Amino acid sequence: MSAKKQMGDMIICRGSVDDAAELADFAARTFEEAFSEDNDPENLQAHLSTNYGLEQQAAELADTDVTTILVRSKEVLTAYAQIRLSPPPPCVTYASPIELHRFYVDRQAHGTGLASSLMLEVHRAVREFGGSHIWLGVWERNARAIAFYKKAKFVDVGSQFYLVGADRQVDRVLVASVNPESPSVL
Repeated sequence: MSAKKQMGDMIICRGSVDDAAELADFAARTFEEAFSEDNDPENLQAHLSTNYGLEQQAAELADTDVTTILVRSKEVLTAYAQIRLSPPPPCVTYASPIELHRFYVDRQAHGTGLASSLMLEVHRAVREFGGSHIWLGVWERNARAIAFYKKAKFVDVGSQFYLVGADRQVDRVLVASVNPESPSVL
C-alpha cells in the first residue's frame, strides 16, 4: 500500500510511532465504548491499561511483525486495524494464516461503508506479510462484529479464551481467505 490513500474525505495510511498517543487514546476509547456495558469496570480498566497505553501502542507501531492501518476523516482518527504475525490457535488449520488482531471503527462511522474500505486494506496488508488467510478472535457476545465479519466472508472455525482483566471470556475464531489484489471484499 502506498503511504497514503485518499478516498473522498477519508485518508487511509500506515501508522508510525508518531501516531502512538493518538492511537492509544482512540483504541482505549473505542474498546471501552464497545465493551463497557457488558464488563466489570475493574476488569475493563485493567485490560485498557495493559493493552492500550502509550508505551504499548508505540511498541506495536514500531514492531515489524505488526502493521497498523489508520483511517482519518477530516484529519480525525476514525478507525484502525492491526495485523500481526502470531501463532494461530489450533482450530486455525488453513495455510499461511495472519492474525487480524484489532479492528475498530468509531461509532459515528458505523454503517457508512468505512469498515469495508478498512477491510480491503487489511487484505492488502495480509498479502504483504505473505498470508493467504486471515484469522481473528471476536467475543461471542459481540453480535454486530460477528455479523460484519460473516458479511466479509469469514467463517467460524472454533473458539479460544480471551482475558479482560481477570474475566476469562470466549472468543469465536473466524477465518477468511485473502482476496486477490483488487476485488471488493463486501
